[in-house]
Amino acid sequence: MTFGSARADILYIADDTNLALRNGASSYGQVIRILPTGTSVTVVGEPRNGFIKVRLIDGTEGYIRSKYTKKEPPEHDAKDTTSKNMTLLQTEIGTLKEQLAKATEAITPGSSLEKSLATERDHLSRELNELKNTAANAIQLKEEHDLLQERVVNGERDLEQLKLENQALKDTTKQDWLIYGGALVIIGIFLGFILPKISWRRKSGWDSY
Repeated sequence: MTFGSARADILYIADDTNLALRNGASSYGQVIRILPTGTSVTVVGEPRNGFIKVRLIDGTEGYIRSKYTKKEPPEHDAKDTTSKNMTLLQTEIGTLKEQLAKATEAITPGSSLEKSLATERDHLSRELNELKNTAANAIQLKEEHDLLQERVVNGERDLEQLKLENQALKDTTKQDWLIYGGALVIIGIFLGFILPKISWRRKSGWDSY
C-alpha cells in the first residue's frame, strides 16, 4: 500500500487483527497501545521499514505496520467487535501485568536497582565521613595555629621585657660607674690637696729637732 503525500489521510485498522502501536518504526519498539479492529488513525509520517507514523484521536502518536491498515472502515458485526475488544483488553492487562512485574522486580531487595542504590548510598556515606574528618582536622589545625600564635606573641612580649630590663641594667651600671668615677676623682683631688701638707708638716717637724 502506498500513501504518497497522504499525511492527512485517515486510515483504519484492518478487520483481521488487533494492531500494536509502537514507539519506533520496528517490531522491537515498545508497545504503547493495542489498537482494536476498526480504530481510525491519522497519518503523520511517510512509510518506513513497513511502518507508518500515525496519530490517534487523543493525540497519542506511534508507529503501526502499514500493511494492516485500510482506507475504508472494516465491516464486522457486534459479536466480532466484542470478541476483539475482549482480546484487546486481555492483551492490555497482560502488558500492564508485565510492566508491574518489572517495576516490582526493580524495587525488590537484592535486585540490581536496590544494589545500585545501596552502592551509591555507601559511596555517599564514605564521602560524608571524609568531609567530617577533613572538617575535624581543619578545626584541630586552626586550634594549633591559634595556640602557636599565642605562644609567639607571649614570647615576643617576654623578649621585649628582657630587652627593657637589660637596657635598664646597662643604664644602672653606667650610672654606678659614673658615681664611682666621680668619687675617685674627688678622693684623688682630696689626696692631692692633703698629702702635700702632711708631707710639709712632717718635714717641718723634723727640722725643728
